[in-house]
Amino acid sequence: MHALRFTRLTIRSAAIGLLAILALAALAACGTATAGNGATQNVTIGLTYVPNIQFAPFYAADALGYYKAEGLNVTLRHHSFTEDEFGALVAGKENMIFAGGDETLQASAHGVPITYVAEVFTQYPVTLIVPAGSSIQSIADLRGHTIGIPGPYGATYNGLLALLQSAGLSKSDVTIQSIGYTQVPALLGHKVDAVMGYVNNEVIQFQKAGFATRTFPVTSVQPLISNGLAALQSELTGHPDVVRKVIAATLKGVDYVLAHPQDALNLSKKYVPDLQSSTNVASALAVLQATLPLMQPAAKPGNIDPQAWEQMAAFMRTQGLLAGPVTVAQTFSDNYLPS
Repeated sequence: MHALRFTRLTIRSAAIGLLAILALAALAACGTATAGNGATQNVTIGLTYVPNIQFAPFYAADALGYYKAEGLNVTLRHHSFTEDEFGALVAGKENMIFAGGDETLQASAHGVPITYVAEVFTQYPVTLIVPAGSSIQSIADLRGHTIGIPGPYGATYNGLLALLQSAGLSKSDVTIQSIGYTQVPALLGHKVDAVMGYVNNEVIQFQKAGFATRTFPVTSVQPLISNGLAALQSELTGHPDVVRKVIAATLKGVDYVLAHPQDALNLSKKYVPDLQSSTNVASALAVLQATLPLMQPAAKPGNIDPQAWEQMAAFMRTQGLLAGPVTVAQTFSDNYLPS
């Protein structure tokens, strides 16, 4: 099973600046949300990974007609492995995107005029994983040990830095090794002492392999903000009603998945080609069951916590994760949530 990469920021500042200029010109000329005959509006939502059960709320909202009921004709656009996370959004090919709050903030620091408008995953999905018999009993015990990560980017990297900071450690206190998306074989083969992975992917793979582990979830130490819906500010200004409708329908999809996970899995089969064999269905159900806690509403559905955003921004600044200055209050808004 492929690694579940919720977000992948690979856009460089120079490229993103050029794309932003081109996109804003295109948006000014034609807009991104269109109505064919006034009855329905065409909307494209960017999903930053290949078809996968992790996107069940979107599949359910589409299959059950929640988007249609809002007068929307929604296209769920999956990204390829090599695609820049925000490239299609900036280029005007997507109206909204399902992306992490931390990487939305990073995109803003690169000059992308983007705003996060609804939280969908309320728990940050990554965790440090060590063998059950490891001498690493706490994050502080990582000193002097080797930690495997896909690379110095994304949620696993941001999460590792958050864990280290929580224990008063810096990158120089450990050995961080880029191993690609090979966390499971690397730990099984004792090539590293610990790995960063997803609670709904690598942890499950270890269980499936019969390899006992202990985990240290990032969500317990730092308010890094997980995946939600975001849009360019031009979209918010030009089509605020569309944004509200997308959010309302998607959150209904979340509610349905939480209440009916097996039915949600069945609905997802027509969206995920891999879900045609019983083996893959069983694996997907395990992933979905592990994903449900990540979607449990902590407060109001779609909740935006300004204090958490400020804390996240402060952490990311100290860790050098922001390419430039950013006005945090402009990177999130709760004005589009259902009342």
